Amino acid sequence: MAGIELINQKVREQAAFVPVLKNEIGKVIVGQEYLVDRLIIGMLSNGHVLLEGVPGLAKTLTINTLARALDTSFQRIQFTPDLLPADLVGTLIYNQKDGAFVIKKGPVFANVILADEINRAPAKVQSALLEAMQERQVTIGDETFKLPSPFLVMATENPIEQEGTYPLPEAQVDRFMLKLKVGYPTLEEERRILDRMAHTTTEIPVHAVLHPDEILKARAVVDEIYLDEKIKDYILSIVFATREPAKYNLDLADYIAYGASPRATIHLAMGARAHAFLQGRGYVTPQDVKSIAPDVLRHRVIVSYEAEAEELDSEQIVGKILSEIPVP
Repeated sequence: MAGIELINQKVREQAAFVPVLKNEIGKVIVGQEYLVDRLIIGMLSNGHVLLEGVPGLAKTLTINTLARALDTSFQRIQFTPDLLPADLVGTLIYNQKDGAFVIKKGPVFANVILADEINRAPAKVQSALLEAMQERQVTIGDETFKLPSPFLVMATENPIEQEGTYPLPEAQVDRFMLKLKVGYPTLEEERRILDRMAHTTTEIPVHAVLHPDEILKARAVVDEIYLDEKIKDYILSIVFATREPAKYNLDLADYIAYGASPRATIHLAMGARAHAFLQGRGYVTPQDVKSIAPDVLRHRVIVSYEAEAEELDSEQIVGKILSEIPVP
């Protein structure tokens, strides 16, 4: 128990920035607590985040505000059908004066990247970004460059307008730690948005309250958060139930084409630790796992044609698994 108390103390000290950061973001963003929490969890877990929602829900604004509240470099890249990989990672430029090629680095060389409407760019551009996300390095010509640390990609996609879009392949979506569904605000929240934003000048000052070194220190503490053997078994049961539902007495085999990958297991554990950190705890509870599981699994469970015919989506299947798997 002394060990847990020590970690609890470390977490409380290191997590002191969380309310300050949320308060700074709250100067601009009304509500969206779930979204802000998940973006911070992605940041603490060294994982990338994909946001899906209809236009106008402040997805871009939230990421932009978070980036401004961090003392880090930030680049917003608007994905379009004519974007090229070189526009993202950089290219070699011929210098006529000395007859040599010089390297011009692209916008991907920043701590926080906002890939806006990622499904608007063709596959080769998506692949260039996803390679950078996975390897955390970029090759230009015959030279390889490390990307800065921390390096966090937050991408948005619009689910309603499919004309002129290039859907992300499932294998590539798996590179994102979390996929978030952004919903409409409540009536009260929208009233506050109206009061705050319905002006011709809506620029609200946001101060940088968190340094990159503090993010890296917080990550080191997140790694120390205690994960009991029973919680590990619980995580594995959830993931394996997406692959072999019958073994867990779940009548879902006909509805799942592909279950979650081992990457889901890793991200569930990391996300649960980061969730505990946000609660100021040095140990993971089953509720931490349950809270983060839909965001880790919704893009990793691929439904079958039978599920589509019965209008069942991955969200409902994950919900069924979470409700049926015994909690330790």
